Amino acid sequence: MRQIKSFLLLTVSACAVLGILFVVGGIESVSAPWRNLIQAPAPTASARLFSLLAGFFLVPSVVWVGLRASTRELYPLSLAATLLTLGASLIGALYGSFLSPAPGVAGIILGVFAILIFRQTEMGSREPVLRRLFGQRLRPEIFRRLVDGNLPVDFPGEMHEASVLVCTVHNHVELMEVLKPADYVALMNLYLRTASDFLVDVGGYLDECSGESIRVIFGAPLPAEGAANHASKAARASIDLVSRLEELNRECDNRWQKRLDFRIGVNSGSMIAAAYGGARVGRYSVSGPVVEFARHLSAACAQYGCRILSGPITYEMASETVEGRPIDLLQRAGSRRRVELYEFLAPKNSLSPERERSRDQFWKGVILFRERKWEEAIKAFSSARIPGIPDKVLDHYLERVERARRGEDEPTPEQALLAEAV
Repeated sequence: MRQIKSFLLLTVSACAVLGILFVVGGIESVSAPWRNLIQAPAPTASARLFSLLAGFFLVPSVVWVGLRASTRELYPLSLAATLLTLGASLIGALYGSFLSPAPGVAGIILGVFAILIFRQTEMGSREPVLRRLFGQRLRPEIFRRLVDGNLPVDFPGEMHEASVLVCTVHNHVELMEVLKPADYVALMNLYLRTASDFLVDVGGYLDECSGESIRVIFGAPLPAEGAANHASKAARASIDLVSRLEELNRECDNRWQKRLDFRIGVNSGSMIAAAYGGARVGRYSVSGPVVEFARHLSAACAQYGCRILSGPITYEMASETVEGRPIDLLQRAGSRRRVELYEFLAPKNSLSPERERSRDQFWKGVILFRERKWEEAIKAFSSARIPGIPDKVLDHYLERVERARRGEDEPTPEQALLAEAV
């Protein structure tokens, strides 16, 4: 709506100036030298009317393009339109009919001036500033909502309730060692393009996409659309992303005989959202312990053997839309606060009866493990096993039970690091 109002205001203003110039004879005075130059006959009344209508048509065309294009793109497009207008006049003269290019050229110039003046205003500078901050990192509809909204474009910093999804490739060093540089880059770019395009399409903000890591925000800079909250959207996106990257791995296997070992961390809570940096590298981003913990969760996935690891707030907010199971209970040394980690398995109510039974038995086994009932925990975990389907998380817990029975269940360095980040 904001763009339509701006378009109408600029078009009416520029057309009004063009009409005044035509009435006072300014257009005719400019047209005469061109007509003499190409030795064209005097224009007929119908030709004059057609030339004026062409000018009135070009004004809204230039304004519309200018509102959607950058200044760097506007100049060559306007020059091309001017040359086409002059060319049309020259061709008309060759066939004995003079179409004055003056109204059209004046319309183009007035349209460009209207855009340039508009961009000096607060309303006119809004979209270029937002495009610099967000680029192609948001879905077009969400970016348009941002432009049409009332959020200040300087984004000085405010607390946001949002969810962070971090996807990291854990075997990139191995891939660098065995693949040619060009093949490594092609594989990584295929992964980054596939993952980032999908996550932006489902409504996330692509905060970071560099090397082997991707970070996407749900719930900022704008609240999540629809009935689902930001955590539910992030949780569902992580599950769907696993399916897409598994398909991608089959393609990678065919082309390079290598697969990506990708892991995903999802966390929710309060974070500081702001425009960080300056004119050269400035962009909208988020920071805070919640964001950092999502990165730790992604890194910890490999230790537990899961693809997706979630913080407690994300699981609580998304529990109505996804299926999950507990992975670990962390407690920082010297602190009474304990944090439960979860694995997302599938969309809600989509598990088969056998997988649902397995999930319930695993959950029972975790509870028995925490109650230090070793034999019963082993029995529950063994019952959770589905023949023929690997389950590294289940293997992790069975090994952990055995270590606990021997009194060796000390936190691993990775677990200690994760606990410190709580």
